[in-house]
Amino acid sequence: QVQLVESGGGLVQAGGSLTLSCVASGSVNRMGWYRQAPGKQRELVAAITRGANTNYADSVKGRFTISRDNVKNTVYLQMNSLKSEDTAVYYCNEFPLPVVTNWGQGTQVTVSS
Repeated sequence: QVQLVESGGGLVQAGGSLTLSCVASGSVNRMGWYRQAPGKQRELVAAITRGANTNYADSVKGRFTISRDNVKNTVYLQMNSLKSEDTAVYYCNEFPLPVVTNWGQGTQVTVSS
């Protein structure tokens, strides 16, 4: 299984920006960024194919941008106009999720209002 390492989270004021990175140990065709807020289920935020086709959750459309560097096996999530409801632990993983998968440690994003 591919190993995934997320980074780039932090504390930011509402309206601010952060860029998350996810490095995979190998090549993955379709990748996604997911997030889990306290007391909520993990949800898909954005996904991208090797050919850079993307899709986004309605809640982040127009604010988040997913991109990837296939040479570096890295996926990015540029997050702008952050809101308090974006506070969560962010994870990357394959998309769609395989039946059996490992999750990385995630990266915490906290947006203060």
